[in-house]
Amino acid sequence: MASLNVGNLGEYLREQRRNAQLSLRQLADAAGVSNPYLSQIERGLRKPSAEVLQQVAKALRISAETLYVRAGILDAERDLNEVETRAVILADPTLDERQKQVLLQIYESFRKENGFGSGEETVNDADAAGVKGDDADDADSEGKSDTDSETGPRRTAG
Repeated sequence: MASLNVGNLGEYLREQRRNAQLSLRQLADAAGVSNPYLSQIERGLRKPSAEVLQQVAKALRISAETLYVRAGILDAERDLNEVETRAVILADPTLDERQKQVLLQIYESFRKENGFGSGEETVNDADAAGVKGDDADDADSEGKSDTDSETGPRRTAG
């Protein structure tokens, strides 16, 4: 199997793993990937996804962005803070997919408002996701509030 062009990602991962005094098996377990798969990444035979790199970075307690750059997923000149913020939102297990997308849309609209937008989305995306005006907690246009269902059943005399 020929080596893929993933920069020096594998060598770097091996060095970081050894610095952390972890065996290949220990790192694979901590990152939630298989031992053979991690071995193939270290030898340059596999190009891991950004998600796998994030898991490995977390297990090694290093920056995921560093791994993204070394894997060729991220251009070193790109805004690393934006990538990190997006990765944290997408990796949060307490949020469902809709909530993650809404958060990303709001984040992008604020970045554009402050002159740092990527131009990939429009500011109206947040409106399309149900975020209206300056306060996402406002009631929607029909007058319903998210808290209506939390007040419990209404009692009537009878």
